[in-house]
Amino acid sequence: MRAVGHTVGALTWAAAIFVFGTKGVGVGERVVDLTGLVFQLGIFCLLWVQMKTQAIGTSRAAAVALRLEAAVLGVASVWSLLHGLLPDGLKDAPWLSPMDLCWPLSMLGMAAISVKLAAAGRWRGPLRWWPLLAESWAVVTVPSYILVGEQLAQLIGGGHLVIGYATLGVLLALRPDRAITSRTA
Repeated sequence: MRAVGHTVGALTWAAAIFVFGTKGVGVGERVVDLTGLVFQLGIFCLLWVQMKTQAIGTSRAAAVALRLEAAVLGVASVWSLLHGLLPDGLKDAPWLSPMDLCWPLSMLGMAAISVKLAAAGRWRGPLRWWPLLAESWAVVTVPSYILVGEQLAQLIGGGHLVIGYATLGVLLALRPDRAITSRTA
């Protein structure tokens, strides 16, 4: 069920990006922020599966890394909620800036987790490698704004969410046995 939450989160944010771009303006900005929050909740679903299956290993350091990622993602999620709901005069308040930094930090953390997941080899088949594709979102999308402009970049960003994150959730939902090794059963 959590894999479905991961897919729904990715598809929700992708839809907003297709319509409004990654920033949006006015109501569009609020929609992008709040659907970004839905995406972050989907990432929590993915983290839960990774914790439950000990996807990056059985060591204490692996468990701490996943919990630390959840904490940073939690702060990023609070920022998304506040930035999406606060009145215009408050949503760009200086006290929100440190929370805003947690968005890219959480994605950097997920990228590191995807590398460790692939190296650990506890997930099998496409599930072992698909997180690397999903976590390349920023590496693919951010440069595309510079290289091809915003209109094409929002298609790239939304499309990458569908191909990377949403598909990862579908793979987890269809083949949960590939995320559970004999070492975790």
